[in-house]
Amino acid sequence: MISFGQVRLELDTDVVVAAMRSPSGASAALITLLSLGHGTLLVSSAMAMEYEAVCCREKHLDAVPGGIRQVKEFLDDLLLLAEEVRIYFNWRPLLPDPGDELVLAAAINGRADGLVSFNIKHFEGAPERFGVALLTPGEALRRLRRNVKL
Repeated sequence: MISFGQVRLELDTDVVVAAMRSPSGASAALITLLSLGHGTLLVSSAMAMEYEAVCCREKHLDAVPGGIRQVKEFLDDLLLLAEEVRIYFNWRPLLPDPGDELVLAAAINGRADGLVSFNIKHFEGAPERFGVALLTPGEALRRLRRNVKL
């Protein structure tokens, strides 16, 4: 079992969008625990650009009360708490969707304990080949909470 404070997580873009759009959901709670030092958020440059590109889509901006200003603040805060992952090697292609390869590459190169996504079927089998658990936000939150006395 991973001990307290050592959990390293790579978040798929869908998890970041969910946290931004629903501050009371599991994705936001997971990010909150990471921001309190109960684990490490991993982000590559490619993932940071992906987060921004997707979060700034009109449909997401319309769902956030503060619009672009609030989205930019959310992303700035998220990236400030993250550990930068440098991509030294890619194992492509391993996944049906080429867009998911950058998430997997960040998890592997960042020595992640878990890759967190709502789209579990998109990643099935690949992360586990590298010792990375594939988790939904709810599963990741439950595992992290077990390591934290709340």
